[in-house]
Amino acid sequence: MISELCNKVFEQVIKDYHLYNEIDKTCPNPFDAGTFESLLYAKCWIDTAQWHMEDEVRDPAIIPAEALRWKRRIDSSNQDRTDLVEVIDSYFLDKYKDIVVSASAKINTESPAWAIDRLSILALKIYHMYEETIRTNVDEEHLNQRKAKLSILLQQRTDLSLAIDELLADIEKGEKYMKVYRQMKMYNDPELNPVLYNSKK
Repeated sequence: MISELCNKVFEQVIKDYHLYNEIDKTCPNPFDAGTFESLLYAKCWIDTAQWHMEDEVRDPAIIPAEALRWKRRIDSSNQDRTDLVEVIDSYFLDKYKDIVVSASAKINTESPAWAIDRLSILALKIYHMYEETIRTNVDEEHLNQRKAKLSILLQQRTDLSLAIDELLADIEKGEKYMKVYRQMKMYNDPELNPVLYNSKK
């Protein structure tokens, strides 16, 4: 099952990242370039580093210039994340290009890669929520609240994993089809963001 592979790779990434716990650490991708596993690893590494950028920018004592620096790094990371999701979708498009689609086939609300993107974020939520359940500086009530949230996140992962596998199975059978719309993010594009293109005048 694809979801099992995804979850396995994502857990490996998060474990590997926390060996260093450095936002600027270069991704030590152990998989051969161009493989599906390599794409998953790179994708989750971006997500994991960005997770910690989001923590940094929320420091209540942060000075505005530093906050802006983090905000721009997060924007850049988000663009890298989006670009890689589209590469993963291209992998699926190529994989299923010869599938004969049924006349009654339906389209899904999101592409396989964007569903896998959500699975990567869930892996991070689960890892960090688990950390919150083993803190020693909070009371039992707070620990129980965190454990309840962790239980919900684990159920979400089970449900999302099943949904991804069912979607891919339906695509393989021609009962659903892929149609990928590139994100076309405008705020990062100097030709499409009016603040950017007007600043050239």
